[in-house]
Formats: sequence, structure tokens, C-alpha cells
Amino acid sequence: MTINLEDLLGSITESLDRIEYIKAEDIPNIDLYMDQVTTFMESHLRSSTRKPKEDKILTKTMINNYTKNDLLPPPVKKKYSKEHVLLLIFIYYYKGILSISDIQELLQPITEHFFDAKGEFDLEWVYEEVFGLEREQKDVLKADVEEKFKIAQQTFADAPEDKQEFLKIFSFICMLSFDVYVKKLLIENIIDGFVGKKSEKERKKTKTPDDASQTDK
Repeated sequence: MTINLEDLLGSITESLDRIEYIKAEDIPNIDLYMDQVTTFMESHLRSSTRKPKEDKILTKTMINNYTKNDLLPPPVKKKYSKEHVLLLIFIYYYKGILSISDIQELLQPITEHFFDAKGEFDLEWVYEEVFGLEREQKDVLKADVEEKFKIAQQTFADAPEDKQEFLKIFSFICMLSFDVYVKKLLIENIIDGFVGKKSEKERKKTKTPDDASQTDK
């Protein structure tokens, strides 16, 4: 099948334009039952999926598993607050690139310090601050994708003509994949460093009997 490379790029940039995060103001300020939470997430994130008619955004089983794995605080009387929904949105975006344990390590301090926080510096403040940056980065991301596409177009110039189109697309995918790989590795290294520092602090706070005996000597 023949693919027009310029049309492919146009389709990609258009899809980037359609990406919209859920604004905090769009989330109901009332507590929701699980069915209402899944319906809300479906209605706002369905268009961003690869296969809108098939892909699962959020299910009851997923929510229960997030709670069991300490990614999400348990509901109160079977109802989820606006802050629960904010955390679920973070989890939705993270789960495509990070393990459950990494997401747990990343969100634990956010939940500890900002979930149910009173005053200006609450979870909604964190959410809007972070996603405000994402909104600003959309044009930067689009320019980066276009630049990679142009570079890929210059590859395999000496390949058989009937193979060039696929090879150029393959080259483009490889460049995007390497970019994702490097950023994922960077995120994991940052999390590992954070976990290492946290473990060191906990070790210093809790001395074993052997530690105490060494100190006494």
C-alpha cells in the first residue's frame, strides 16, 4: 500500500493539535461513584486513544487495583473526590511508560503532601501547574516531530525506489522510538535517584541493634 509521506506528517500534526488535557475546572466538584468516574474519564479521553472503539480508558478493575497498589487513596463511602480523579488522570498518562511501582514512588509524595490539603497549595494547584507546562510544550513537540520527519526523508536515498517509502517511514519511527526510549530511561533514573535518597533518609532515622552497638563502641 502506498503512503503519501506528506499526508502522514499532516495527519500526525493534526492529531497533536487534537490532544487536550482535562482541565481541573471540568471535573465535578462533587464526589462521584465509580461508574460516574469511569464515564467521566471515557467521555474526556476516548478521542485520544489509538482505537477509540476498542481501547479501555478506565475500568472498575483498574481503579480497584490502583487502590490495592497504593496508587490511589481509598474512596470515602464508595465515593471518589475531585482529587481522586486528578490522580487517576496522572496514572492514565504514566501507565503507558512506567511500571506500577515507579508510578507509586512518583505519586506517593504528591498524595502525602497535597491530597486533601487545605488552602491554595493543593492537588488541583499541582495538576494545573504541571499541565499548564504541557500545553506550552505542544508547539515545541510539533516542531521536533517535523524536524525528525525531515531528517528521515533524507535517509535511504540509494535504496531501491520501490523500497524507499517504507524505509523512510521505518527511519522516522526509529527516531521517534529512540527519543521515547531515552526519555523513559531518564525518568526511571530520576525515580531511582529519588527512591535511593528516600531510603537513605529512612535508614538514618531507623538504626538497627547492630548500628547502636557500633555507636556505643
